Amino acid sequence: MQLFGLIGFPLTHSFSKKYFTEKFEELGISKEYQYELYEIEDPTEFPKLFSENPDLKGINITIPHKQSVFQYLDALDISAEKVGAVNVVKRTTDNKLVGYNSDYYGFQRSLLEFLGEGYDVKKLKALILGYGGAAKAVVAALEDLGVTVQLVSRKASDKAIDYKQSETFLGSHKLIVNCSPLGTYPKTDQCPAIDYEQLTASHFLFDLVYNPPESLFLKNGKEKGAQIKNGYDMLVYQAEKSWEIWQK
Repeated sequence: MQLFGLIGFPLTHSFSKKYFTEKFEELGISKEYQYELYEIEDPTEFPKLFSENPDLKGINITIPHKQSVFQYLDALDISAEKVGAVNVVKRTTDNKLVGYNSDYYGFQRSLLEFLGEGYDVKKLKALILGYGGAAKAVVAALEDLGVTVQLVSRKASDKAIDYKQSETFLGSHKLIVNCSPLGTYPKTDQCPAIDYEQLTASHFLFDLVYNPPESLFLKNGKEKGAQIKNGYDMLVYQAEKSWEIWQK
């Protein structure tokens, strides 16, 4: 049995399990390949997961472990080094654990499709809401495209402005990416506290949240004429990149 899975906490809803289970069925390999969920709160349990499951060949990683697993890995791919977060781990044939980042690839591809062919990405300025592991991938992907990035967090710091301060940036920063979990099912009545009244038809709102398909963040932007995109395609693209990594 070739075993794969997802670790995180909590795992109330998993895109990955459904996606890979269906993928294995479509490929006709569901008897040999399996994808499971591993709800792990304490990252110190990470090494035990692999030692107790010798058939485990690779895992995806979600909140809150995209950085906490670093210490348990034997090596990092350049994608993980660039981003500073891991969301894919592969067990090599010599039993080494190597960390990768496929969020970078998934977000960048989805964003370029969202903006449309011919759009001059380098003229964009972006506000990034939140600063967890997924946000790190988004920042790296944007900076590599030449996009100017400003981080926004609940509390201002040397790296980020707060939501109140972001009000003065909304006119010039036309791309707004929600990398926080705000608005995710079942807490669909929540959204980042930006000034939605300033949004226009020239704004692009990208939400990494995919459940619900149209979050309150996106709904608020849509009401002001902004173009909106949820995180579903990004998830598909990062999942396919994960599969590519595991099959190398």
